[in-house]
Amino acid sequence: MQKAAALFLVLFFSVSVLLFAQDDAPETEPDWDEIYSTDLYSRGDQTLSIGFGVGFPLAFINKGEVIEHKITPPLGGTGFINYTYYFNPRFFLGGEVGLLFLPTLRGNTDFITFFGPRVGTQFVVGRFEFPISIALGATIQSYLDFGYFGYFMKGGGGAYFRISSQWSAGITSNFCWFPQWTNDPAKNIDALFIDLSIVGRYHF
Repeated sequence: MQKAAALFLVLFFSVSVLLFAQDDAPETEPDWDEIYSTDLYSRGDQTLSIGFGVGFPLAFINKGEVIEHKITPPLGGTGFINYTYYFNPRFFLGGEVGLLFLPTLRGNTDFITFFGPRVGTQFVVGRFEFPISIALGATIQSYLDFGYFGYFMKGGGGAYFRISSQWSAGITSNFCWFPQWTNDPAKNIDALFIDLSIVGRYHF
């Protein structure tokens, strides 16, 4: 009788341990196909992106005419960080801060810092994500001892590949407008650029 009671206690505690272990077992991440069969993004999802690339000057316009610029080689470097908040799978709002720098014929550098809000939409196809956005904000431009504070606008899109639930990587390209408007309209300049960047994006 004592042996039967001891065996019963051993079995009871063994089953209890197994059940407890099953309850605490971590859930496995669902397959990607299952994730992408529904809306991947929902209200409250966020991303943080960092990108580095090049900027190509398209034209500098003064009084409606294209003027010759002194940027050589005809490209510069660019970098940015942006934050995005999703209200639903198709609409997002966020902010961006970035820098564009351009060399000149005399070996100097023109720096353009920009920051402002950003709004857009996104389309998801399998593991590929295609955001389209527009940003409008302020810019600080400096060249030697000269400085200018104004505004900017940029719009474009990107293509990302979702590597995991937390990371994606891709490229973006934007059309950028950096006006320099003064009290003398004859000296106003509209600078137009195209940028191309490689981007890493963290999802949380």
